[in-house]
Amino acid sequence: MALPLVAVVGRPNVGKSTLVNKIAQTNDAIVHEMRGVTRDRSYHEADWNGVSFMLVDTGGIEVSTDDDFQKSIRAQAYEAKDQADVILFLVDGRTGLQRDDEEVARILKRTGKPVLLVVNKLDDPDAEDVTWEYYQVGLGEPWPVSAVHGHGTGDLLDEVVSKIREAGLDAEEQEDAAVSIAIIGRPNAGKSSLTNKMTKDDRSIVSPVAGTTRDAVDTLVEHDDVLYRIIDTAGLRQKSKITESVEYYGFVRAMRAIDRADVALLVIDGTLGVTNEDQRVASYAAERGCALVVVLNKWDLVEGPEAKEKVRDELKEKLIFASYAPVVAICAISGKGVERLWDLVEVAYDNFTGKLPTGALNRWLAEIQETGHTVTKGKTVLRMKYVTQTGTCPPQLTFFCNRPDVVTDNYERFLENRLRQSFKLEGTPVRLRFKKKD
Repeated sequence: MALPLVAVVGRPNVGKSTLVNKIAQTNDAIVHEMRGVTRDRSYHEADWNGVSFMLVDTGGIEVSTDDDFQKSIRAQAYEAKDQADVILFLVDGRTGLQRDDEEVARILKRTGKPVLLVVNKLDDPDAEDVTWEYYQVGLGEPWPVSAVHGHGTGDLLDEVVSKIREAGLDAEEQEDAAVSIAIIGRPNAGKSSLTNKMTKDDRSIVSPVAGTTRDAVDTLVEHDDVLYRIIDTAGLRQKSKITESVEYYGFVRAMRAIDRADVALLVIDGTLGVTNEDQRVASYAAERGCALVVVLNKWDLVEGPEAKEKVRDELKEKLIFASYAPVVAICAISGKGVERLWDLVEVAYDNFTGKLPTGALNRWLAEIQETGHTVTKGKTVLRMKYVTQTGTCPPQLTFFCNRPDVVTDNYERFLENRLRQSFKLEGTPVRLRFKKKD
């Protein structure tokens, strides 16, 4: 059973992301004084009095503007409103009732869903009498809060939980079983287009302007009876090239998304080939130990077999440290190749979480020893006793030996290569440990 959705909507800069962070007790939603920082709608799990629900943070709605970005943001906010079970309509108690507030209120009243009018930025609890003017919008009693300090949020959440229970939406099953997929890559490689195609939704704003996605955006989707959490992240670029503080926050969120991902999809713009930024992004995923699939996007725009072969050669050369990652060529806009991508995600995840039999591993080790290939240091000869898998996500193997200190990087690479030849480890990194055994 899916968690009930609570959407937070309102004009720009009324404190929606601050309220989301306060309720969810995280800093996942980007908070900044600049208008329009939140563009896509992002989802954050929260809990109050034993009732779990999903908060949807939305971009600010400005009804009276024709700005292209604002149209997309407005559409995202409306979509969240349509999906929501309970709506928190946030207004700014300092500026008073605005024309856009009245327009949004009219839209929300037509939904027929529970709507709570929340008057934010009332940092002084004794100043609650300023909420009287909000009765005229026809959404019932206003709820005065201070998202920054937390004043009034407890009473508000009591009412949210009450509305959830009235509708019989209490979630009995949690969504922890979902496989987390982080879609990563340099800016403008087509990550949001791929997200929309994989989720069969237009939840992520797609634009040719690099840097459109700033938050890491979660979407739950079911494919072949398996639940996946798709995380569309901000484009990652070199830290020294990050100039806007907001873009830096997006970089941090993307790194966190990689940290909680089971599988990362590295999206590469096939028309540009493999760049240094692609190389760097792949290294982030490899360092953090999540499974990896390389996605060559815009493949339909790469003209001729020679150009395609050149890109694949670059891939082998520049991503040699992640040679375990399978490669799939797609066109995210049309959806060509995306179905094959699902198959590779399944394989990578199975290997990422899989367990190798101890007996098979030690038979493999015996074959290595029979070849006589080992490491020496002076009169010391490395002697392997046995091996066992001691961890998953990613697989971790512990080798018990006489002198762990003489193991070299080259010998580790030799063992890993032989492992991959003998066992199904496509798509996942492997961690090797060496422990002294007398």
